[in-house]
Amino acid sequence: MKLVVGLGNPGPRYAGNRHNVGFMAVAALARRHGIGPFRRKFQAQVADGQIAGARLLLLAPETFMNASGQAVGEAARFHKIAPEDIIVLHDELDLAPGKIKVKQGGGAGGHNGIRDIEAHLGPAFWRVRLGIGHPGHKDRVLTYVLGDFAKAEEDWLAPMLDAVADHFALMLEGRPADFMSKVAAQTRPAEKAKPLATAKPKEGEARTSGGSVAEVGAPPPSPTGLAAALAEALDRKSQKGNG
Repeated sequence: MKLVVGLGNPGPRYAGNRHNVGFMAVAALARRHGIGPFRRKFQAQVADGQIAGARLLLLAPETFMNASGQAVGEAARFHKIAPEDIIVLHDELDLAPGKIKVKQGGGAGGHNGIRDIEAHLGPAFWRVRLGIGHPGHKDRVLTYVLGDFAKAEEDWLAPMLDAVADHFALMLEGRPADFMSKVAAQTRPAEKAKPLATAKPKEGEARTSGGSVAEVGAPPPSPTGLAAALAEALDRKSQKGNG
């Protein structure tokens, strides 16, 4: 069994954020391959299913980004899944919008969600880095990742998520190079897309020592179906401009 994790912050207020593109990718996988419903377990929203005959557990932590390893570690230990069989999808500032890159092991690259998973499981898991572009200056990073995708960004966001869902079986088969090639061939050149600035973070959010985000005094997220909620958020954003 494979454990496929999408990273993000839980709750509707974050659903459209660039930082939540990992959640969006998990939702795209669930929709494309008929996986669900999601249920609450392991401090996360989880759903069992198959893609091309391969068994997997989709997981989206409800712990907030900086504590993602708590949920991922709990699920991995319960199901006795080795780090080599874990695939984590997450936002990547250092890739052009719409580009992806796959890597096993390595450092966290400044991503606090990845750093926390490494603290719980070590570095041997797979990472699918989903490019969102960089705002140009480190002082704008927090505002940028916590901003919603703008309507103009749908030109590369939707094709990227579709391509990841279409060809994800290749990742499960241990063919990451083929997966990257297929996604690249299906998506438009990301060089034509540029990062867009967004509004300041919402009240109640704070920068952590690593530059990522935590929420202060937030109520626990409601256990509504993750895939349905994210699909609705994406549908809304495709119908009206934002940012």
